[in-house]
Amino acid sequence: MSSAVTNNTVTGTDLPPRPSRGKMAVLWGNIKRHKLSYLFLAPFLLLFIFFTIIPIFTSIALSFSYYNMIESPRFIGLSNYRLLFVDDDIFLKAIGITFNFAIITGPVGYVMAFMLAWLISQVPVKYRFFYTLCFYTPSITSATAMSVVWLYLFAGDRKGLINYWALKLGLIQEPYMFLQNVNSIVPVIIIVSLWMSMGIGFLAFLAGLQNVPKDLYEAGAIDGIRFKLQELWYITIPSVKPQLLFGAVLQVVFSLQVFDVSVQLVGIPSPLYAGHTILTHLFDYAFIKFEMGYASAIAVVLFMMMLGLNRLIFKWLGRE
Repeated sequence: MSSAVTNNTVTGTDLPPRPSRGKMAVLWGNIKRHKLSYLFLAPFLLLFIFFTIIPIFTSIALSFSYYNMIESPRFIGLSNYRLLFVDDDIFLKAIGITFNFAIITGPVGYVMAFMLAWLISQVPVKYRFFYTLCFYTPSITSATAMSVVWLYLFAGDRKGLINYWALKLGLIQEPYMFLQNVNSIVPVIIIVSLWMSMGIGFLAFLAGLQNVPKDLYEAGAIDGIRFKLQELWYITIPSVKPQLLFGAVLQVVFSLQVFDVSVQLVGIPSPLYAGHTILTHLFDYAFIKFEMGYASAIAVVLFMMMLGLNRLIFKWLGRE
């Protein structure tokens, strides 16, 4: 008898199953157990809810309505989305331009930021601040101020710096209209955007590279690593995977949200909509035409694109 009881106790064959706790009950238990930590998080959580979560759901709701900021929103179902993907040729063109821009500036800007951060981490400490400031300054300078410089470089007359030297050297016979020619608008925007892409991701890479333990490099030297590129591939990159993931997410957001550079260089609308991006299209309908329902539908599409690309990045870089 005692052995049977013991066996039942050990195996649990005759015991009723323990009721599983719901997710909300587990969450509430964690909040009560770590209430001080949640109290410190409360200011951020409140700001995040009011200025991020609520606007997202509000935009989703408005995307199913006609709303011109004068009349009350009127529910129209999927009409905005049908108009976007069936009848709005400019939006479809903006998607193509944005993807072309993102395909180039995303990977190129990402690799360039990491390699520049890695090169700066190799120089003596007393010089790192100077190089970091030189590469980071364009990203914190307003697009308006930067456009003054780039407008001077790419001006379509003889006073434009590039045209001036090209004419002087005999490379061209007449000034080239960089910002009016539909074939050169996107390349110019890409060049300026890459120049301004050394932002928070660049600083994250630099901070991560400076915190890689030195004993890993010593162990690598003992194991036969002799060259810097070998250190980079076998030691540095695996050690800064969190920073690589963070920088990739920021680069996706930056690539899909190109707006200020395009507007400052080629205006809104650009010639034949050659520099018209998704965010430019959203701005046009939201703050020029005041069709907030339609603009909300554009915002939802852009949000879903960012969400999908970020999930893809997490799948590639965030497995660990």
